[in-house]
Amino acid sequence: MRTAYGASTRILGSLLVVIGVAMVVSALARGGGPLALGVVLGTMLALLGAGRVWLASVHGGDGGGDGDTR
Repeated sequence: MRTAYGASTRILGSLLVVIGVAMVVSALARGGGPLALGVVLGTMLALLGAGRVWLASVHGGDGGGDGDTR
């Protein structure tokens, strides 16, 4: 169960990064500036996804807890 959770966290985080980068590229290709909605939201999605992947790797991808369910 924990390995499936860790793998899904990494996969979905990576998917968020890909979608965010695609949004930024699409917004810039359509003539949007650095503060265009697609650029801002795409950057936020990419950073969110990268943060999820980073936290999953730092905490071992097992949910980040130490098993204590107080």
